[in-house]
Amino acid sequence: MSISNIKILDEPPADFDLNFKLIVIGDSFVGKSCLTLKATKGLFEANYSPTIGFEFLTFFVNIDNTNIKLQIWDTCGQEVYRSLISSFYHNSSLAILVYSIDNENSFNNLEIWLNEIKTLGNPDMNIFLIGNKADLEDKRQVSKERAEEFSKNHKIPLFLETSAKTGLNARNVFIEASKLLFQQHLEIKDRMSRPDSVNVSERTTETKPENIVHLVSKSQDEEDKPRKKKCCF
Repeated sequence: MSISNIKILDEPPADFDLNFKLIVIGDSFVGKSCLTLKATKGLFEANYSPTIGFEFLTFFVNIDNTNIKLQIWDTCGQEVYRSLISSFYHNSSLAILVYSIDNENSFNNLEIWLNEIKTLGNPDMNIFLIGNKADLEDKRQVSKERAEEFSKNHKIPLFLETSAKTGLNARNVFIEASKLLFQQHLEIKDRMSRPDSVNVSERTTETKPENIVHLVSKSQDEEDKPRKKKCCF
């Protein structure tokens, strides 16, 4: 099931076929908000205020004539707000784990964030590792090799270094997320269409497709109430 064509949609489509929920996590001041703002709106604000609680952004892409919406929850990293964002792990299809290459502590704290994903997220949640602020090479504290080794040890399928300032890989993070989740959707669809597949209601909790690609309810997606959705993952 290879992907043959992918296109970023700079304007929201009149309708979309698939809707995936993503959560962006990591320590404060690693540039999570700047990265998502650059990817979704092409903007960079050097003096961007720290996120209080969470922010909501969207990213649209068309893959093989399928319109896909990424519902992105950009979360704060401060401990005091941690209880506010814990519920956003629920039903997220993918967690984007961000550290800053010029901040050793933000890299060391990745284990804490991974533990939070395991505790609050679902067991099948996808994880990407992002080393942000790649433009600060002269202040680098975390080598690319260390991050690659960390990603390998924790079986994280994608590691990228990014820069919200220059735009390096900013959109690629969400393009790759779209490709991975779309591919998983196709695999689930194919498996369920096979003659020997059992009824979804008869499946065990571990094998239900919603545990792999999670549903986003209308209540979590208020801005799109008027739109008719064909499928809502």
